Amino acid sequence: MEKKIIYLDNAATTAVKPAVLEAMIPYFTEKFGNPSSIYSISADNKKDITEARETIAKTINTEAENIYFTAGGSESDNWALKATAEAYGNKGKHIITTKIEHHAILHTCDYLAEKGFEITYLDVDENGLIKLDQLKKAIRPDTILISIMFANNEIGTIQPIAEIGKIAKENGILFHTDAVQAYTQVPIDVDALNIDMLSTSGHKINGPKGIGFLYIRKGVKIHSFVHGGAQERKRRAGTENVPGIIGMAKAAEIATGNMKERTEEEIKLRDYLIDRVLLEVPYARLNGDRYKRLPNNFNVSFQFIEGESLLIMLDMEGICGSSGSACTSGSLDPSHVLLAIGLPHEIAHGSLRLTLSDETTKEDIDFVIETIKKIVERLRNMSPLYEDFMNTNK
Repeated sequence: MEKKIIYLDNAATTAVKPAVLEAMIPYFTEKFGNPSSIYSISADNKKDITEARETIAKTINTEAENIYFTAGGSESDNWALKATAEAYGNKGKHIITTKIEHHAILHTCDYLAEKGFEITYLDVDENGLIKLDQLKKAIRPDTILISIMFANNEIGTIQPIAEIGKIAKENGILFHTDAVQAYTQVPIDVDALNIDMLSTSGHKINGPKGIGFLYIRKGVKIHSFVHGGAQERKRRAGTENVPGIIGMAKAAEIATGNMKERTEEEIKLRDYLIDRVLLEVPYARLNGDRYKRLPNNFNVSFQFIEGESLLIMLDMEGICGSSGSACTSGSLDPSHVLLAIGLPHEIAHGSLRLTLSDETTKEDIDFVIETIKKIVERLRNMSPLYEDFMNTNK
């Protein structure tokens, strides 16, 4: 009998919903026209892109003209930071971000530092939250941008975005947020939150890979990121990824339409998973804020084990999880996020991230919990560090 796969790595990527795939298929076949051409099959595609843009704009309470399609979250992050630096560099060369951003932000900041920009990296507390007074103190007359993620991709902590947006607006500073993990997981109103730029990615919301968008508030004077044609109102050249745009719009429509019910159920299962693991597995620590966290995020560190061994043994049981960001899964270094919240290397190495979906069941979670308990016990029984610890604490 084929082993059942329990997929709990939805922060890395999600399965495309059948309705999303169904919406996309015609744009690979009979509706294949280039939207920039003038004949009807192309003009129809241009109209469909406009409708998709309007659908997506509604999900964050903005106008369609403020939505710019990209290849995904990393491109959107790069565009927001590099284009802001270019457009506002004559005003100042100081940017504020945090130590727990996705590498699409951190590596872009490294690039800008080489170009003469000064970057302030805010610390976070043990739950992964920034301190607003530290943000205020970091602001200088030459600060041009604050870029702070909406919710962390590893530990799920949701930042005080409304307060950050208010501080940025009061100081006349642009505010960008990487909302790749938060989009359709929590309500987002860019006007109410004073967000000037926002990045998302389609494959995190049961849409296709290779598509995302950057929201740019009207009046923000950043320039083109990709030069060439006149697509995306001359701000992002290249033939539009029509199937991707249609698919992302459909995925966003579904995900925002059922967000309240879906996330309520995810929170129940997430809390059940957290409570049982912390109660039934000794020397386990929850990473991230207990309550200010994404509905589907579980991140726990187990002392005296290696996370990589845990993941391999979970995979053998048909359970898909991760130890952190999918973008750094090839790295042997511990998560920069876990180090930033104060975990020592040896505990950070024993972390497990599981991220749920609307298809995750209580039966799945029960099986996962029992499997984790067995594997952690087995790995600890092979650990000289655990043996020494137990002998010392008899």
